[in-house]
Amino acid sequence: MRSDKVIELNLEYGRPSTAEALSKMTDSLSALKRQGCKAAILIHGYGSSGTGGSIKAAVRKRLGETSMSGIVKAYAGGEQWLCRKKELLSMCRSLESFERRISGNDGITVVIL
Repeated sequence: MRSDKVIELNLEYGRPSTAEALSKMTDSLSALKRQGCKAAILIHGYGSSGTGGSIKAAVRKRLGETSMSGIVKAYAGGEQWLCRKKELLSMCRSLESFERRISGNDGITVVIL
């Protein structure tokens, strides 16, 4: 069985602006793809303060843009994991070891590169 490398990327560390987090995400995903990484787990938080969540919304919007089509094959929020698990694991089996952390977690997005 081949080894599919999965990297965690914490986009909320240091409390960046939404623009800074998006820039870090885009640059990091491009670099990881070039390095042969198969998947990334983006930690962006979920807006627990009641007013936040701007990074989460912006990340998911950007991942769906055509500018990311050469980098991103698929993505799903942690809350979508159970519905998309089979599809995502077929693209990167190594995500199995992160399943307990991903499943139902609104503050995480899984990206297949």
